[in-house]
Amino acid sequence: MSVESTAARKPRRSAGTKSTAGKRTTAKNAPGTDPELVQLLTPEGERLKNAEYDAYVAGITPDELRGLYRDMVLTRRFDAEATALQRQGELGLWASLLGQEAAQIGSGRATREDDYVFPTYREHGVAWCRGVDPTNLLGMFRGVNNGGWDPAGNNFHLYTIVIGSQTLHATGYAMGVAKDGADSAVIAYFGDGASSQGDVAESFTFSAVYNAPVVFFCQNNQWAISEPTEKQTRVPLYQRAQGYGFPGVRVDGNDVLACLAVTKWALERARNGEGPTLVEAYTYRMGAHTTSDDPSRYRGDDERLAWEAKDPIVRLRRYLEGANHADEGFFAELETESEALGKRVREAVRAMPDPDHFAIFENVYADGHALVDEERAQFAAYQASFADEGGH
Repeated sequence: MSVESTAARKPRRSAGTKSTAGKRTTAKNAPGTDPELVQLLTPEGERLKNAEYDAYVAGITPDELRGLYRDMVLTRRFDAEATALQRQGELGLWASLLGQEAAQIGSGRATREDDYVFPTYREHGVAWCRGVDPTNLLGMFRGVNNGGWDPAGNNFHLYTIVIGSQTLHATGYAMGVAKDGADSAVIAYFGDGASSQGDVAESFTFSAVYNAPVVFFCQNNQWAISEPTEKQTRVPLYQRAQGYGFPGVRVDGNDVLACLAVTKWALERARNGEGPTLVEAYTYRMGAHTTSDDPSRYRGDDERLAWEAKDPIVRLRRYLEGANHADEGFFAELETESEALGKRVREAVRAMPDPDHFAIFENVYADGHALVDEERAQFAAYQASFADEGGH
């Protein structure tokens, strides 16, 4: 049974559904095992009807559809350039979003300007939607800033490296929003690996008890570094919401329309005082966990190839072409814009200063520490050795 054949069934949210305890979600056989997957676009670009979620994208225009496609293409181009820059020694590390563009763009475009976003370190597409300059993201991975943008200016928090902790920050912020009487919402991003963290469980508890206006958006990309989802849970992740008393829904994370619709629905619930929602965007990490990772050591090419056939960008292009919403001129113009973005990003990074090599020793202890002083001196001697070699 395939994702395409099951997706046409009416989706059911986890609250009040029959338990599927005992079923395992594996990275190899998960696609197509869950009849509750919300899907509006098949991998072939066919538009599916959905009684629950069609209303949230009913008014979308061809121009807006082209805008979603543009967002995904440019985000992927930026991501590819960042990966190349890291390989060339310009960045210390990079966490690619390759394959997750639909989940991020769909959910990001569902937010309002007054909503607040708490990302992890892979939400480059969401950052794009919130108006954060991509070069600021690269500055952080180059080590020349701690983020480079004002979180209050874009309602987009700085990237969070500590796995899962941002869900607690989001819950506390959402509780404050509720107390202030605002009708805005909060959305917290995390991955399937972070779903095993205690911070995430605590945030579910607090958000449920205090009816916080927060959407928990889990990008289940099948692998927590080298650990498959089946090693972390016996049930689909979205069903965990049942135990906390709020709805959970699983959406096709490679379907930008479905991600847009489901996130709009969840954010609307939050704004209406109906409390939290867990959205599990079922997608796949096409590349490495980060540029320090080699995924070929723990997963096979057959799995990757199966998911490449569900590419989110190809899917929307097929729909645009089939519905006569875009012509070759549009795609050619976008290709030119994509190359220009890559060039701008490349030049901006190479113009950035080298990080201060000794900044790592600052702010470790408020009053200093003898061991840190010793380590700083050792590092200074190490750096000086290169200057000595250059003089010979």
